[in-house]
Amino acid sequence: MDLKLPLISTLLAVICYSSAQQEGNECIKANAKSCGECIQVGAKCGWCTDPEFLKQGEATSTRCDELESLRKRGCSGAKVENPRGSQQALQNKTVTNRNKGAKKLRPEDITQIQPQKLTLSLRSGEPQSFNLKFKRAEDYPIDLYYLMDLSYSMKDDLENVKNLGTQLMLEMSKITSDFRIGFGSFVEKTVMPYISTTPAKLLNPCTGDQNCTSPFSYKNVLKLTSNGQEFNTLVGRQQISGNLDSPEGGFDAIMQVAVCGEHIGWRNVTRLLVFSTDAGFHFAGDGKLGGIVLPNDGKCHLENNMYTMSHYYDYPSIAHLVQKLSDNNIQTIFAITEEFQPVYKELKNLIPKSAVGTLSANSSNVINLIIDAYNSLSSEVILENSKLAEGVTIAYQSRCKNGVTGEGEMGRKCSNISIGDEVSFTISITAKQCPKMGKPETIKIKPLGFTEEVEIALNFICECDCHKKGTENSEICHKGNGTYECGACRCNEGRIGRHCECSTNEVTSEDLDKNCRKDNGTDICSNNGDCVCGTCECKKRENPEERYSGKFCDCDNFNCDRSNNKLCGGHGRCECRVCICDANWTGSACDCSLDTTTCLASNKQICNGRGTCECGTCKCTDPKFQGPTCEICPTCPGVCAEHKECVQCRAFGTGEKKETCERDCSYFNLIKVKDRDKLPQPGQAFPLMHCKERDANDCWFYYTYAVNNNTEKEVHVVETLDCPAGPDIIPIVAGVVAGIVLIGLALLLIWKLLMIIHDRREFAKFEKEKMNAKWDTQDNPIYKSPINKFQNPIYGRKAAVL
Repeated sequence: MDLKLPLISTLLAVICYSSAQQEGNECIKANAKSCGECIQVGAKCGWCTDPEFLKQGEATSTRCDELESLRKRGCSGAKVENPRGSQQALQNKTVTNRNKGAKKLRPEDITQIQPQKLTLSLRSGEPQSFNLKFKRAEDYPIDLYYLMDLSYSMKDDLENVKNLGTQLMLEMSKITSDFRIGFGSFVEKTVMPYISTTPAKLLNPCTGDQNCTSPFSYKNVLKLTSNGQEFNTLVGRQQISGNLDSPEGGFDAIMQVAVCGEHIGWRNVTRLLVFSTDAGFHFAGDGKLGGIVLPNDGKCHLENNMYTMSHYYDYPSIAHLVQKLSDNNIQTIFAITEEFQPVYKELKNLIPKSAVGTLSANSSNVINLIIDAYNSLSSEVILENSKLAEGVTIAYQSRCKNGVTGEGEMGRKCSNISIGDEVSFTISITAKQCPKMGKPETIKIKPLGFTEEVEIALNFICECDCHKKGTENSEICHKGNGTYECGACRCNEGRIGRHCECSTNEVTSEDLDKNCRKDNGTDICSNNGDCVCGTCECKKRENPEERYSGKFCDCDNFNCDRSNNKLCGGHGRCECRVCICDANWTGSACDCSLDTTTCLASNKQICNGRGTCECGTCKCTDPKFQGPTCEICPTCPGVCAEHKECVQCRAFGTGEKKETCERDCSYFNLIKVKDRDKLPQPGQAFPLMHCKERDANDCWFYYTYAVNNNTEKEVHVVETLDCPAGPDIIPIVAGVVAGIVLIGLALLLIWKLLMIIHDRREFAKFEKEKMNAKWDTQDNPIYKSPINKFQNPIYGRKAAVL
């Protein structure tokens, strides 16, 4: 199991590396046959125009590669075709700095967006970025069109709107000095709710004594004007109408307001449409109930300011309405009663640059509603672009107020913009491919609800510069069978080969195949290529970085020796299965460095004079020395003293380096053990030094110092100090000892005194008995002389004769 895991990891690493290589070099993978095809693959790709660049067996497509790869393969920078994209500002008028009360400018003279016109030259895969500024101009003109539902339920609302003109003019004068207002009304398609009613009912749809006007779809009552009194007068003449179903035909009216610019009087300024109703809306498909099946055509059909095609065209769809409002830069404010707020809030989410306000029952709050909605809409800028050409993408990045940034969809917008604030956007446009025929395209970018826009002309780089210098029917291309361009032949139809030397009908002849064998016993093109016109064209491998080459495709650049899982150690290139090493590298896998700087010791000697430098690594010849430069001697005298302070501060938090321990003493790994028996012992794979040091408190600590096989310094230390009795107990012990001595002396003196007294008493007693004695030695009755006399019984007799 332990063996399998490293093998699996290595295999996965190789697979991932190969996959990354394959995905990374899209240039080779594209198999481009010409310079134009090559540069369309991606911005990293270049084409080598050097006629001598290709080796035997390499296909023309091998000229297309990444720039660094071409350089390594010997193609000089001057021979590489690598056109780059560019940009040019054709109109770059600065944004207007205008204050209210300053000289009045025409709307067309006010600039809120910069630049206005650009030309971009796009290379496939290479983005072109530019900055766009937006500044909300002060005192910017406003056109406001009030579109009102005149069904019977809005009767009391109409009374309040009749005085709206002058009041709204007064309020809007606080925002702009150039304000115009218009008025329109709507009810319903005449064919829709009255299919089965009487003609009299059509003339007066209201009940009882109410006098109502006949129903209508949409009426443009007042073209945009700066005369507020005229607004009051004309609106005051309007009468309520009626219908039989609840939803109204407001979408028909909105469509006509959006597309009938000349009738409404829209200028190229801020355009606001206030839509006021207390009911829902009909939309596309509802017309079928009245027999209307033709979809809305989105065109203006006003005659005498009345919509005349309501009976002919269906209601517009929401998407159609969104498009027309956006195309005509109209911002919509829905003034809706409380009951229908949820419906119109959902609609607002589908219509960019729109707002919903709650209308009171009699529209008395309509002015405040309009002012609040305008401030909300104008405080946000949202960029949109026209339809992009196929293969073209666009990305936005915003830089808004207070350093707020956004990317993706949020990069299109900035919020909380006040009058006079300036925000900027970085816009990147990228072409993934050349469009058909390579024709230029134009796109437009504008803030929603504003008439100003940026016009961008896109030119696509689809061919190399050398393409223009090509020679048709060149002699280089086998007697004029192709065009010689960018260092290679582009063959005419029906011709193939590197120099267009063969016809497509000749490629399978046996005679030509013989030229593709190294000898009779080998495969055609070594089974690594195809024989085309008697010449081997080597196959391509799944990994585009790996190539076959040679006259018979018998060479490759991937079967050389490896080191550290890298071909030629990463320090050379593989040519025909042999590593060609870079400078200062040698060996079959280019894994041996000739550079000795890595072997220099601190004394500037190679390997400290105690070893040899082999492939950039020191081989220490003195067994006592080790380390990258043979400078470490774990068993040399002085090692213990050298590391004492650091061991002391790290293990016990004491010593002279206690304050700088983290900074000065992190050069070794510290391992604590419980007692001295657990310390490493001599005889292991690397030398070590046993140390015994004493601290300021006369405590001993024990440790070992070693440098392991990975040149890491290791210190094993006993975690407890070996201390003598502490200095605080010595006086106590001394006192006890002194006390014991004194007591002993006292006892000895007492004993001596008692003995003297006893002896004196005995002596006195003796003297007394001596004086009292009544006998002496002469009269001693028991005295017996110690002399005894004995006589031999035969003393004096003659001896007997024998």
